[in-house]
Amino acid sequence: MDSFEFNKIAAAILIALLTIKGADLISNHLIEPHMLKENVYKIAGVSASSSGAPAEAVQKGPAPIEPLLAAANVQQGEAAFKKCTSCHTIEKGGPNRIGPNLYGIVGAHKAKHPGYTYSSAMEGKGGDWSLDDLNVYLYSPRDFVPGTKMSFAGIKDDKERADLIAYLMKQSDSPMPLPAAKEAAPPPAEAAPQSDV
Repeated sequence: MDSFEFNKIAAAILIALLTIKGADLISNHLIEPHMLKENVYKIAGVSASSSGAPAEAVQKGPAPIEPLLAAANVQQGEAAFKKCTSCHTIEKGGPNRIGPNLYGIVGAHKAKHPGYTYSSAMEGKGGDWSLDDLNVYLYSPRDFVPGTKMSFAGIKDDKERADLIAYLMKQSDSPMPLPAAKEAAPPPAEAAPQSDV
């Protein structure tokens, strides 16, 4: 095959690809889909959000951690930590693996564990690992630190996440106490009727 034949074949492939891409761009401008505000067919027992997904399926982020910690179980948190052991160690002075050793992580500076190289995204986060930060991070690491090299999908179950955080709190030289469960406030007393005497 001479170079002239090769050039004709390459030109034909290039023209075909450009035609397909051009048709795609034109069709995107000609056809603009309009999403319905509500479903055309109503299904009994299913309420829909504005996105069309069932309301129960729409997750808005992690629940606040303080009330969950009051009922957290450290032993179940230790079991939940087994998901982390392929990348992290927890014992004092333990080695770094794919991720850093997590002993004393609660209250520690972010991206400051000695001997571990963090992603630039994590280094840019700054601050200390508060309970709230750990809660949001463990819910979805990629949402909390966009660009993190941690490939963990997160723990969506609030109880499991609270148990894990309770376990992490205990793995420290000076562990933080778990918050006590707040008792429900007594209902306000009704005011006695006043007489005009």
